[in-house]
Amino acid sequence: MHPLIWLAGGGVLLLLELLFPSVDGFLIGGVAALLLSAVTALLPLAAALQLILFCLLFLGGYGGLRRWSLRGRPTPDALSEPGGERAEVIQAFDERGRGRVRWQGQSWAAELLEPGNGPGPKAGEEVTVLGREGTRLQVLAALSRRTSG
Repeated sequence: MHPLIWLAGGGVLLLLELLFPSVDGFLIGGVAALLLSAVTALLPLAAALQLILFCLLFLGGYGGLRRWSLRGRPTPDALSEPGGERAEVIQAFDERGRGRVRWQGQSWAAELLEPGNGPGPKAGEEVTVLGREGTRLQVLAALSRRTSG
């Protein structure tokens, strides 16, 4: 296959990534196609070899990205321990129980699992991380705050 085909395919996959960012694989496929375009421009490879190389690049990129994204994530044991992990509130929780916390050095959107018991935790207070749903942490107000409020 011609390098321009891989270049166009990579461009289409990257455009799809912009349009549908929640679909896994478009970015990795686009980068793999662009790399393959550069390789096939320098080395004439058979079409079957190009497809095999694309699959290897895609699977290697996907596996590497998945492994990288799982790094630093708490183990299920850490989240199931009584008390869980602590996070600092950086944006007060609203009446719907939504706010932002700093957890493991990063800012996260958070959802309070027991909203409606008066005002939620304010900036500077601690919450307990119980789990994660997508990019939103599920938290509880610190135990001392729940018993006093």
